[in-house]
This record gives sequence, structure tokens and C-alpha cells, in this order.
Amino acid sequence: MIRSITAIFALIMSTTLPLHAFETRATAAYVIDQTTGTVLLNKNADTPLPPASMSKLMTLYIAFEAVKRGKNNGGLDLLEELPVSAQAQKYGGSTLFLKAGERVKVEDLLRGIIVLSGNDACAVIAEALSPDGTEAGFARMMTQRAQQMGMTNSTFANSNGWPAAGHRMSMRDLALLANRLIEDFPEFYPMFSQKEFLFDQKESSNRFNRNPLLSLNIGADGLKTGHTQEAGYGLVGSALQGNRRVIFVVSGLDSAAARAQESESIVNWAFRQFAQRGLAKAGERLATADVWMGAVPKVGLVPAEDVSVLLPVLAGSEVEAEVVYTGPIQAPIEKGQPLAELVLSPEGLPETRIPLVAESDVADGGFMARLSTAAQQLIARLNAGPTGS
Repeated sequence: MIRSITAIFALIMSTTLPLHAFETRATAAYVIDQTTGTVLLNKNADTPLPPASMSKLMTLYIAFEAVKRGKNNGGLDLLEELPVSAQAQKYGGSTLFLKAGERVKVEDLLRGIIVLSGNDACAVIAEALSPDGTEAGFARMMTQRAQQMGMTNSTFANSNGWPAAGHRMSMRDLALLANRLIEDFPEFYPMFSQKEFLFDQKESSNRFNRNPLLSLNIGADGLKTGHTQEAGYGLVGSALQGNRRVIFVVSGLDSAAARAQESESIVNWAFRQFAQRGLAKAGERLATADVWMGAVPKVGLVPAEDVSVLLPVLAGSEVEAEVVYTGPIQAPIEKGQPLAELVLSPEGLPETRIPLVAESDVADGGFMARLSTAAQQLIARLNAGPTGS
């Protein structure tokens, strides 16, 4: 039987006012508070769209994995020099102006992709890591790896986002990818905040990062812009202020200026309109659950970790919560065993589910517990009276 216990968590908050959602000009957008996992904005976030250069993040993820494996394990070394093919040289748009036949260090290629959005640099990496030595083979590998990571609305036709039929990603997938880059590669992530990279002295004007937020002192430290005529202007961005990190994706804006304005507005809105509040400490009893044939009739339900929730700063002073479990719970029970969920419903935000575990061990009650349970059931049936016609 599914059982629930309703509770109210009181918080010290501001006066009660309605939450106003952010009205974005982007065709599609997705904003998530990484610290709590709270989705703050979802506009067409699961629609596969042309991602332009934002899809280079997938090439970078696979490249970072290869560097972590190391050259002796079929991967890459940062100081290793890779050859530039005639096919890689053919790319236009944003490039490092690589020439067929030259060799370039892996680290320079990575920085060239991140800072300068080099289409040619992506192709060099792709051909080096491709199962069959071609960029098309690498694109198939990108699609397969994306599916493994849970990016179910992503399909790649090339390594760099050059316009191609079927090359698509959703905004949610891009945010998931950004989060994985931040969490899985802390040693490489600082590259995304690099504002300038001079790869070729002869092309010194092509050395600045296109991310418009990096110099605004709002905590922005990544990740990747994108633009094609089909996709419009987009940005996968992230910003860290204090202990909170926000990841956002926008696409379909009509100019670089609009992209810059919209991205800055989203970051300011996400940090100013929401605050993280603590609700309970790890091990703090929040409820109890009935136990079936145990040495004791109930077991405490506690969070395994500190519980916090993201709330609108102008929301009310209470958060409605419900503890849900299937019970009564069969003994024996081990301390720390997952038993229930704390379901939080903050005003104006999606519900949050937090696992609760057993506060302590509960032993099997043995013969006396079974006898007591049988007696209780018999009494309950007698009290219910006869059934049927």
C-alpha cells in the first residue's frame, strides 16, 4: 500500500508575491540550477534543432575522454601532434587556418576549438579518434556516445556543427552535456573561461573567445557559442556565484547582440530570483514508517545527505512536503536502506524528490511479532463484521 505523510517546512523567507517566469526571446531555451538540479526554464527544450558550433562540445567531451585514457590506452596525449588532412583544411567559417600536411599539438587543437571555435581543429581531432579514420565515422561515434550518456535527441553528421541534414541536438541534451563536461573533467574545464588564444601570429585578429559573458564579472566561465543561418545565434553557458552554479542553453536568437543580452539577463534572473534554502540535515528524522512483523512497530525516515531546495526569493514562507512510501515495510530493515521519498512542491517550480533511508536497524520480530500481527488481523476482521450477502 502506498502511504503518505504530509508536512510543512517553515523557512525564513520574504513576503508572499507571485513568481514571474522568464520570458525569453530564444526559439528554444533550457535553464537548470546545477547545485539542486532544479529546472528553472524549459522552452522547447526537447525539440531537436540545428546546434551549430554548440555541438563542438560533444567533440570536446570525446577528446577529453581520450586524453584521460592516455596514448598508451588508445587515447591522446596533450603534447602529441596530429596531422592536418586536406579534408580538414577545406572547412570555412571559424577556423585556425590550418594547412594540409602540417601537424598540430592536441592541446592547441582543444584550445582552438574552445576559444576560436575552429571547424578545422574539430576535423583533425575527429579523424584521429574515428574508428575508420574519417569524420563521418567519428560523427557516428558521437551519436552512439551521446545516446549512452542519455542525450536521446542528439544526432551528429560531423564534428563541428557545420550545416548538414540530420545534425540535431535538443537544448536539454546540450545542458546535460555541459554538466558532464563540468563534472567529469575539472582539470580541463578552466579552458572554457580562457578569453584569448593566439594560435597563429599571422592571424592575430582571430584570437578572442566569442562567449560574451566572460568579461562581465557575473561568474560566467563557459561554455560555447554557436551560429549558422539556419540555427540563429545560440549559447551554452554556465556561471558560478558562491556555491551555486547555473547552466543554460539558448538558441534561435537573431543577432550576436541579442544573444549577449539574453544570456546576461538569464544569468542575472537565475541568481537574483532564486535562493537555495536548507530544509534538513543528514540523519534528521523527518517521519516514521510502519514496520511489518518487526521487533519495533515503526522505523524513522531520514535523509542520507543534507536537504536543500531552490526557492523563489519572493515566495511564501512555507514549503509543502509529502513523505511517500510503500508500507508497512517488511522486517528486517538495515540502517541506511532506501525506504521512502520526500516530495517537495515549491511554489512555481517542479516538484523535487529526495530519497529517505532507514534511521536504524529493525530486526525481525520473530514468533511473538508474527503472533501479535495475526491477532491484530483477526481482531480487525471481527470488528469489520460479516461480508457478502
